[in-house]
Amino acid sequence: MENKEQGFLFEKVNYKILFIGIAVIAVGFVLMSGGGSNNPAFFNQEIFNFRRIRLAPTLVLIGFGITIYSILKNPKKQ
Repeated sequence: MENKEQGFLFEKVNYKILFIGIAVIAVGFVLMSGGGSNNPAFFNQEIFNFRRIRLAPTLVLIGFGITIYSILKNPKKQ
């Protein structure tokens, strides 16, 4: 019977990069929110500004890229 040492799946560096990626995704979703109107008869043009159309989705995609990198990064291979 083999004794396999149980440990974490990732290294500390992987978790740091993962949490950075999750934070970037969260910032992207926060930037994407808002711009609505309480009055349904009034259309608010703010929902089509640069922050909600270009910046926020780009940050979300960058965050997903960072999290995928953190999962695929192998710190043992140096």
